Formats: sequence, structure tokens, C-alpha cells
Amino acid sequence: MTASPRALAPLRSAAYRRLALSLALSLVANGSWAVTAVWQVVALGGGPAELSLVTGASAVGTLAMALPGGVLADRVPQRSLLAVVTLLSAVPVGLAACLSLAGALPLPVLAATGLLGGVALGLHYPAYSALVPALLPPEQLLAANGLEGAMRPLLYQVTGPALAGLLVAAASPGAALLATAAASLAALGCVLGLPRLPVHRAAGGPAHPARALLADLREGFAFLLRTRWLLATLLFGSLMLLVTTGPLQVLTPFVLRERAGGGPVDHAVVLAGFGVGGALSALAVASRPLPRRYLTATTALWAAGCLPLAVLGVATSVPVVVGAAVLAGAGIHGGMTIWGTLLQRRVPPALLGRVSSLDFVVSGALVPVSVAAAGPLGEAVGLPAVFLVAGLVPPALAAVTLVVARLPADERAHPLDRPVPEPEGTS
Repeated sequence: MTASPRALAPLRSAAYRRLALSLALSLVANGSWAVTAVWQVVALGGGPAELSLVTGASAVGTLAMALPGGVLADRVPQRSLLAVVTLLSAVPVGLAACLSLAGALPLPVLAATGLLGGVALGLHYPAYSALVPALLPPEQLLAANGLEGAMRPLLYQVTGPALAGLLVAAASPGAALLATAAASLAALGCVLGLPRLPVHRAAGGPAHPARALLADLREGFAFLLRTRWLLATLLFGSLMLLVTTGPLQVLTPFVLRERAGGGPVDHAVVLAGFGVGGALSALAVASRPLPRRYLTATTALWAAGCLPLAVLGVATSVPVVVGAAVLAGAGIHGGMTIWGTLLQRRVPPALLGRVSSLDFVVSGALVPVSVAAAGPLGEAVGLPAVFLVAGLVPPALAAVTLVVARLPADERAHPLDRPVPEPEGTS
């Protein structure tokens, strides 16, 4: 499938091309780190506990900075924030690479590197999300989100890990760490080429930094709670991830091994199928106008992406599992492409950083619970039952969300086929 001219329209902007290239390099770096960290821990003589320390430190850094990152994205020029983020990604990894190549890298330093990388990730998402609509006209935001939706799985899940694996095998984890740092530094060069843009902020507010931070957080939460379409969709997304993430991440390898006769290579193919399906779907959505019934389309795509999971629990061949993964990736990433556009079109620019961080935190709040519960549930009730719930509960929740939150009426009252979105906060 090739992208249509509509899907590629944002690339006509030189500033957006630089931003997109910086994102692409950052995705490659993050994907490379995910694989390199594993083999660096192994090279240091560590096992699952040590790897959990490194990956857990990264997760803690991301969660700790997600909400403050949203506040900063609404207070600080996003170009400056992204420059700090790329430095925070590149410098610690570069130092860890030098220590690794010298044979002097201790595990605590690797864990600290993971922590700082997680902090950078928590800062990156709201700053990037707030900057895109400042560089592009509203009618090109869907296409931009489609391009990002295509890049993310292909670069983060396929290209970055593949390059890291090749470098680790051919040289060492230190060499892969050095390449990871180089990718982040290249992303910094792209960010520094972006234009300086003003920050959209309302006048006034507390002068004390701590009180200003709390006031900004309260303002973001207040907007979320009073904006019905946003709150309802985020709650649906959080519940959807609760019933699907654990089965996908924890139980899919056991489906392959116990029912389909597959192994690690087949698992990699399944993950690639999910990413490829998502990339193709993101491009397909970006190649068309934003749906008139955009809230309905988003929830319907997410629900449709969950339905194939019901097949996984009873699948007895690898091709069936791969096919289900492709369809699941297509539905979920297609919905995400529209969803990112809705935030950029319907959230006031002065609040976009905070709302983007709340989107990240609220939607992912129950993911650790899902991952922790999947294994015991799979043993207690069996794989077919867990995947049946994962496939059928989200469509039912989607229907309830559409009706109870009156999303069809909301999207009719706020059409997005006009050049400039109207400020809101009372819907």
C-alpha cells in the first residue's frame, strides 16, 4: 500500500519534516534501547531480577514525569523542551556506552540511564503533541497523526530492535548503546532546526513555582472532568487496555507454544504483524478526510481491533495468530490516529500539553494490573476464556460509552469539517 497525496501533505512543511525526522530517530533510539538493555544486563551477568530493575526504573521515570511534562509543555516553548529531552536521552546512554566499551559499566549506572530515559519519554509525548498543531493547519493534523502512527510500530518495534540485535551480535552491547546515543543526537540536530514559537498561555496565575504547578494540574484535571467526550473516551480506553494488554503481552507466547506449536521466531512474527497492521491502517486513515462521526469511528475501530483477540485463545495454527494480530493492530492503531487528531483539534492549545499527559496517564493507569493478573487468570480459567473476554468485552463497553456519554450527539454538535476548531470546555 502506498500513501496518498493527502497522507503525505504535512511533509510539504519544512518545519514538520524536521519534527517528523526527529521523532523517527527517537523511535529508533527507543526501540534500540529496549533490546540493548536486555543484552547489556546479560553481559553484566544479570538475570530477570536485574533486568526488572533497569526496565522498572525506566517505567518509573516515565510515569513520574508524565503529568509535570504536560505542565511544562504548556509553559515552556516545546522546541526547547524537546531539545532537553533529546539531550537527556543521548548523553546518559553515550556515557553508558563508553563505560560498557571500557568494560567498566556497573548495573546501577545502567539502571540510572534507564531512569533518565524514562524521564525523557515522559517529557517527550506532551511536548511533541502540543507542537504538531502549531506547525500545521488543522486539516493536515489527521495526516500527520497517520504518518506518526505508521512510523511508531515500524521504527520502534521493528527497525530499532533489529539494528540493536545486529550490533550486539556483530560487536557488543556497548556498540549498540553508542549507536542508540548517536540516533538521539541526530534527533537533537533536527529539533534545533525547528522554528521558535510562542507558548499559548492565559495571563495571570500563581507566581510561586510549586503553586503554579499545582494550579496548572488542577486546570488540566478540571478540563478533563467537565469535558464529557474526553472523560468518557479515556475511561473506555483505560478499561479496554485493562482487559487486553495482559493477554497480549503475557499470554500470547503461551498460545503459540501450547496450542499452535510455535516458538520465539513465531512470536516475533506475531509482534511484527501487529505493527505492520497498525502502520497500514494509520496510513489508510490518514489518506481519507477525518470521519464526520469521529468519536463513533474512534471507538468502533478500537472495538473492532479487540474482536480478533477472541480467536487467539482457540487458535491452533501460527498463521491464524498472525492474522488476528494484523487485524488487531489495524483497528487499534487506526483508532489512535483519529484520537490524536481529536485532541489536537478539540483541546485548546493552552491546555494541550496537560491533556496529552493526562491521556497518557489515565489510559495506561490499569496496564500494570492487567499484566500482573493475566498469568494467574490464564492458569485459573484457561487461555480461551481470558482471550474471549479480551475480545468481546471492549465492543460491549464501546456501545455503552457511545450511548451513556451521548458521543454521537456531541460529534454532531462539534463538527470538525470547518477550518478552525471552536474553543470548548463545557461539553
